[in-house]
Amino acid sequence: MTADLVSDQHVEQFLTFELEGEAYGIEILKVQEIRGWEPIRKIPNTPDFVKGALNLRGSIVPIVDLRERFQMEKVEYTPVTVVIVMSVNTASGVSVMGIVADAVSDVLDINLSDIKEAPNLGSKINTQYMRGMFVGKKNMVMLLDVDKLLNPDEFVNISGLAAMSEGK
Repeated sequence: MTADLVSDQHVEQFLTFELEGEAYGIEILKVQEIRGWEPIRKIPNTPDFVKGALNLRGSIVPIVDLRERFQMEKVEYTPVTVVIVMSVNTASGVSVMGIVADAVSDVLDINLSDIKEAPNLGSKINTQYMRGMFVGKKNMVMLLDVDKLLNPDEFVNISGLAAMSEGK
């Protein structure tokens, strides 16, 4: 078997979710759990897209609203609004963070050779946060790089919050 054949057959799983009716995906291995929306503790002096923090079994988990992070229209949270809790690799180690999404859709098995480079079309989403695009049978999925998208070093006071949850 050649190296090309092996790499063509490499498949990863992505959890897909919706924002404004569009499909987005994140690596399933980053996901710790999916929770329904619940009230969270506000954090002062943070960007508007940081909704606050959630106490998750003794760990303080910052919650980011991706609609606001991507400068989309704000909406009221509903019973299908979810928080996806993930592990994020940062310069100081691994942090746990959550994102708010309109709804969770599906888990897709995607062959890495089928991931297309993200076009730079001046869209609302900065392509530096994108891993690429996948064109499925039903729709196009924007695959996000959560390590870049949720880098706490970009958020005021967030990296200190993660350290608080670890008792540092």
